[in-house]
Amino acid sequence: MKDKLLAIEKRFNELEQKIIDPEVMKDMPTWQRYCKEHSDLQPIIDIAREYIDNDKIIEEDKQMLNEASDDDMKELLKEEIDERSKALEVQEEEIKILLLPKDPNDHKNVIVEIRAGAGGDEAGLFAGDLYRMYQMYADSRGWKTEVMSFSDQGVGGVKEAIFMINGKGAYSMLKYESGVHRVQRVPTTESSGRIHTSTATVAVLPEAEDVDVEINQSDLRVDVYRSSGNGGQSVNTTDSAVRITHIPTGIVVSCQDEKSQLKNKDKAMKILKTRLYDKMLEEQNAEISENRRSQVGTGDRSERIRTYNFPQGRITDHRINMTIYQLESFLNGDIQEMIDSLITEDQTKKLAAVS
Repeated sequence: MKDKLLAIEKRFNELEQKIIDPEVMKDMPTWQRYCKEHSDLQPIIDIAREYIDNDKIIEEDKQMLNEASDDDMKELLKEEIDERSKALEVQEEEIKILLLPKDPNDHKNVIVEIRAGAGGDEAGLFAGDLYRMYQMYADSRGWKTEVMSFSDQGVGGVKEAIFMINGKGAYSMLKYESGVHRVQRVPTTESSGRIHTSTATVAVLPEAEDVDVEINQSDLRVDVYRSSGNGGQSVNTTDSAVRITHIPTGIVVSCQDEKSQLKNKDKAMKILKTRLYDKMLEEQNAEISENRRSQVGTGDRSERIRTYNFPQGRITDHRINMTIYQLESFLNGDIQEMIDSLITEDQTKKLAAVS
């Protein structure tokens, strides 16, 4: 462990010199890469230096203990060695987690796609609840949200909502939300009080950057048309809505929320790039599917991951068998406890896999 940390510290010190080197600064992409690597190593270096100092003091205390003749001094040294050894064990576990392979997308913004599933109008209402929940969670962390595409059901529910969340580490927190969410509750229209079960799907995709996906314009078919609202009525008198088809994959993205055709096209392209990037990641992950199955992370999106039970006021995540009895606050965006538990479980499984 100590040798590994010393090697990391050496690399960290090299990077510190590189990012202040005027010659390196002339090559902006290289300089940015060094800055990111330096930033990624900083948390490890902070605790590594504490670990190395602690280990050094323990060795010095052991040497003093061997040479000490005073019983009181021996007792004090034994106590300090014991305390520092316990602290060393805790630090070592923290370092092991920090040294786990990082998801290269963890720092990215996300595009969240929520769609009503089985259950008719009630599914749409539940999709609307999830849409509001993630918006409130983003607000609580100081992240910004931007609607990319929105389609309602006309009864207060959501057929489909696609929105971007801009915030450092958004993907690292929200990637565990992908999957089928199930709700059990009595609809307001149900006179007999019978509990209905409905579903909504959530997909959390890391925002694709220009370097991640290269799109050939000849592979695109762009159609423009007039935006329409509920019942088919026109909500715009100009052809501002945009539909982009990526011919090689058949992926189709539509956007009509902006009055400007240019803005709708820009949003549609962002969604298309992100879906293409996600498709590429899925193909890569299929090659390492055995490893992927051992993780909590972003698995099969057809998997039922969580149940929201209104009669009992509980939320149960089926991947980690965790239940929280605070349904109202959870739907108001207080979901960090669940996310932290999912992260911990994922890290535990990864640590077990490498040990």
